[in-house]
Amino acid sequence: MSSESGAAMAQPRELVITRFFDAPRERVFKAWTQPEILKRWCGPRGFTTPVYTVDLRPGGKQHFCMLSPEGQEIWCVGTYHEIVEPERIVCTDSFSDKDGNTVDPAKYEMPAEWPREALVTTEFTEEAGRTKLTLHLGVSEELADRVKARQGWTESLDRLAECVVETTGASHGSK
Repeated sequence: MSSESGAAMAQPRELVITRFFDAPRERVFKAWTQPEILKRWCGPRGFTTPVYTVDLRPGGKQHFCMLSPEGQEIWCVGTYHEIVEPERIVCTDSFSDKDGNTVDPAKYEMPAEWPREALVTTEFTEEAGRTKLTLHLGVSEELADRVKARQGWTESLDRLAECVVETTGASHGSK
C-alpha cells in the first residue's frame, strides 16, 4: 500500500480536549452532573443556561437551553449510555427543541456535515490531588474548529474551572 492510499484511508481525528482542575475528581464530576451547578458554567462566555435537567442513569436524558447574548435559545438533548461515578460518562449530544425532540442541526445554522447525534465521552482522572478531564467529542477536529465548537467547549471548561474554584473556596474557606 502506498503512503498516499494510507493517507486517503485515514479517519479524521476526533476533537479531544484535556483540561486540569485544582479540585478532587468527585467535585468536578458533581459539577458535570448537578443541574444547579451546570447552569452556572455550561456554554461559552456570555451565554446563560436558564434550563438544565439531568436524569443521570443509563438511558436517562439531559436537556438544556443555552441563551446567547443576543437572546437566541439553543436547545440540546442527550441520552446517557454509561456512567461510572466519578470516572466516566458517555452520552449523546444533539440539538433539540424546547420539548427535547431532536432537530436537524441546520435549525441552528450548523453545516450539513454536523452529525444529528454526536457521542461525547468525558473521563475524570485524579492526578496528585488534581482532576484531569478528557473530553472526546464525536466530530472531527476540522469540523469542530470550523463551527467554533472547540472554542465553545474551551470557554465552557474555563467557566467550569472558575465554578470549581468558587465551590472549593466556599467549602474550605478563603486561603
